[in-house]
Amino acid sequence: MPAPASAASAPAPVPAPAEQRLHLLLISVHGLIRGHDLELGRDADTGGQTKYVVELTKALARQPHVAQVDLVTRRVCDAAVSDDYAQPVEPLGPGARIVRIDAGPAEYLRKEELWDHLDSFADNLFGWIQDQPSRPHLLHSHYADAGYVGVRLSHRTGLPLLHTGHSLGRDKYRRLISMGLSLDDIETRYRISRRIQAEEEVLSSAALVITSTRNEIEDQYELYDCYTPAKMAVIPPGTDLENFHPPGGDDPLDCAALFQASLKAALQEPQKPMILALSRPDLRKNLITLVEAYGESPSLQQLANLVIVAGNRDDIRDLDEGPQAVFTELLLAIDSYDLVGRVALPKHHSAADVPLIYRLAAASRGVFINPALTEPFGLTLLEAAASGLPVVATENGGPVDILANCRHGLLVDPLDRRAMAQALEAILADPQQWERYARQGARLVARHYSWDAHAEAYLARARALVAVKPSQEVPQPTPQAEQRGSRGRTKALFTAIDNTLLGDREGLELLSALINERSKEWLFGIATGRRLDSVLAIIREYGIPVPDILITSLGSEIYYAPNWLPDLAWARHINHLWTPQVLRTLMQELPGVNAQSRREQSAFKLSYHYDAALAPSVDQIRALLRHHDLSVNLTLSFGQFLDLVPARASKGQALRFAAERWRIPLDRILATGGSGGDEDMLRGNTLGVVVANRHQEELSSVLGATEHVYMASQSHARGILEAIAHYDFLEL
Repeated sequence: MPAPASAASAPAPVPAPAEQRLHLLLISVHGLIRGHDLELGRDADTGGQTKYVVELTKALARQPHVAQVDLVTRRVCDAAVSDDYAQPVEPLGPGARIVRIDAGPAEYLRKEELWDHLDSFADNLFGWIQDQPSRPHLLHSHYADAGYVGVRLSHRTGLPLLHTGHSLGRDKYRRLISMGLSLDDIETRYRISRRIQAEEEVLSSAALVITSTRNEIEDQYELYDCYTPAKMAVIPPGTDLENFHPPGGDDPLDCAALFQASLKAALQEPQKPMILALSRPDLRKNLITLVEAYGESPSLQQLANLVIVAGNRDDIRDLDEGPQAVFTELLLAIDSYDLVGRVALPKHHSAADVPLIYRLAAASRGVFINPALTEPFGLTLLEAAASGLPVVATENGGPVDILANCRHGLLVDPLDRRAMAQALEAILADPQQWERYARQGARLVARHYSWDAHAEAYLARARALVAVKPSQEVPQPTPQAEQRGSRGRTKALFTAIDNTLLGDREGLELLSALINERSKEWLFGIATGRRLDSVLAIIREYGIPVPDILITSLGSEIYYAPNWLPDLAWARHINHLWTPQVLRTLMQELPGVNAQSRREQSAFKLSYHYDAALAPSVDQIRALLRHHDLSVNLTLSFGQFLDLVPARASKGQALRFAAERWRIPLDRILATGGSGGDEDMLRGNTLGVVVANRHQEELSSVLGATEHVYMASQSHARGILEAIAHYDFLEL
């Protein structure tokens, strides 16, 4: 891969010294992202966010205090999409590139289908970072799925995390309910509970949340338990003022010849002003209400044609269910209101056509409309403003701020058809008002929404979070790790104890014999919620082979054989934001939650007995902790043991830390568990196995999660032996 750009490659002004220049890593997992000909509107996942992250990457790379910007997304190898999305690295210019990381199946997946593969994405991205000559200084995640990945990377690397939500699950859930969708339908289609959980987690962990508007903070983030306005910053994105500008005398509007031909074929009077809507074919974009508003207003039909540009299509029957439903509704409404010849639904346009489409609408003295039920920001409103095109926009979300700054149109209730039609007519029928809005939009968008201004404001915030050091070299393994790894052991077996390793004495003897036989080939590790002294007593009592690594107290402590020396680097790493006394005070007020004995507590673990009949639910306790801005990892095991450890600590995170020290690839680690506290050991790239026992339902959430989670039919140690055979681990 290309090395980060040198200082000499950055444009004027004069770059900062190399040791002061930032290396930024942006994460945007879903959609189809490339540096040219963005397929905006291809589907619900390839919209404004994909354009935003590409433009942000380029804008940041132009800044003198930036050395390198990596935009990381998912690699897609699929005959149904361009080969561009299969390229591991795509340069975007000096100091900027797109990096594509494998995760799950090779084919393109919609974002709702990606959740089960995000742990693998995080593991693969961490491995990529480790292979680079230098670490990034910070991470910036975009949307909930990237936030999920960003939290895990931030915990593993200690790097500060920035986050931009783009749209939020709680707000979407609220609006889907208002549209009449059932709770089951919402969960099945949108995986909304996983999305909201990820958003809560990222809000708790992020050092800074970047929003586009004040409305986004006050109306949308306020719905979350982790709502913390103090760490949120409004930094509006920019728009491309070179491509988007008002029509001029030499403007080659005939460049969009195919698009114009489709309008002439569809419209009886194509010379009339154009009411332009440009969005994805998504129910939330509310295009059907726009058609109904137009159909119910004869005077509006006399004034203008309606042109709806909603992605590209060949045959509606070949579209996904959501876009197909939108187009079907639109065509039925056009027929119902007898609008044939007055409404155009062009089938094709290119990304290069989009600026010209805006200018065509402006040249016709038309109006742009964004009728969405809610709009997190509203990039199309900036593009319309830059094109000298007045707008009518939804009053829900980002357009409130945009129109306050650019003063180039009117806000409406997106569900009020009459108000929508009246707003459009008010602009179209008043030439002086149209001129005023067109001039103000073109002038004020340049003042408030340039990419350079956005990048400068962004970096001012980012640099305050980063203590830039002269060298950000990736740490090398310790001498101990090199020595142990050199003994030829290139794979590892990690297992929990209770209800996993223990429970079948004869099976344990068979497994122990195999571990001893393979001790020169495998590392053997135990990961448990128990304390060190308790684990050592069990090892002696049951004749378990002495492990190379002990992960104890739910991943908050790591010890190495033979002298059980603690890993002090791990202790320093997980101590981040750990406030045990505050947690104890809060937890002692909860009914049905009682502290376990002093022997079960440790410096980085608070343990409680949990009575489900009396206590708040685990989700309620988690919400309470978030409300108090307490970042912890909370686990319920065997239905009765509740443990709190630092956010950076868990069995899975400790396993990955130890594996990195021993240079053991995760896909050569067999990780076994049997209760909820083992889940993140099994997710991602490890070869996970859930042994059969009466508590395995706690791990039901990983059923089918990835091809690397095997549900053993046998229990305890025999289940581990079954998994060894299943994965052909002896020959791996």
